[in-house]
Amino acid sequence: MTDRATVERRVLGVLRWIVIGVLVVVTVFPFLYMLLLSVRPIDEVLQNPGRIWAGPGEWTLRTYREVLTPVGDGGQGFLRFLGNSAMVSIAATLLTLLVSIPGAYAVSRLRFVGRRQVHFLFLAVYLFPSILLAIPLFVLFTRLGLRGSLAGLTIVYIAQTVPVSIYMLRNYLSTIPESLEEAAAMDGYSRLQTLRKVVLPLAAPAVMANALYVFMIAWNEFLFALLFLVENRSNWTVSLGLAQLSGGIEVSKTVLMAGSVVLTLPIVVLFFAAERLLTEGLTAGADKG
Repeated sequence: MTDRATVERRVLGVLRWIVIGVLVVVTVFPFLYMLLLSVRPIDEVLQNPGRIWAGPGEWTLRTYREVLTPVGDGGQGFLRFLGNSAMVSIAATLLTLLVSIPGAYAVSRLRFVGRRQVHFLFLAVYLFPSILLAIPLFVLFTRLGLRGSLAGLTIVYIAQTVPVSIYMLRNYLSTIPESLEEAAAMDGYSRLQTLRKVVLPLAAPAVMANALYVFMIAWNEFLFALLFLVENRSNWTVSLGLAQLSGGIEVSKTVLMAGSVVLTLPIVVLFFAAERLLTEGLTAGADKG
């Protein structure tokens, strides 16, 4: 029986690494191929379209210079698009957390009439597809004079992300023992001080996960960016710029891949940075004895 258990453990150990290897290849290979294609000269790609690997001696950064150079200098202007996307994404993330953290705390801790209904009402927004909300929002923001501005687009993103952020944070805050807040109240902490000094350090993993979620939505979103900003190229986000590259016949595929890398790389870097912070946040705080 012991020999059988040992064999099964060894076989499962080997299968685990095989599955991990397959998953790594499946997830990493598309990005790696996109990266390699973006640094290959277009003439070499046309001559050998099926070639996957290219040595460092064949690499060129000309595609990235074309993507990042302003339009007035013959480029695609992605540097400005990156700045616009960064401003919108960071603003949407900060404002969403500013609203959703106290909102989630109120729903999870305070007792009021209709508390359960309000909890599920937040998710009712996602029963409607984005395209259904696009026309009313377009008309409303046109009358308010916010169409074509980054501020208007940020408000739209906040309206989309606040409900689900409150729902996600509420589920996590409910797992924090109320004894911590009772001990803080005995020490003279107000409700706001308790939220800031006790609850938030313990909720750091959930807050970071929500921040990453909101940032990714705002960074990659295309429909509302197209609807609100298409008339004002100077305010385009990077997703709009990439759509322009993919639809342009005169734009080479290597330049398109360079634009795709520029769009994807910040999210990849941010994810790995946030992953470390999430791991550290899991050990933050302790129950007061």
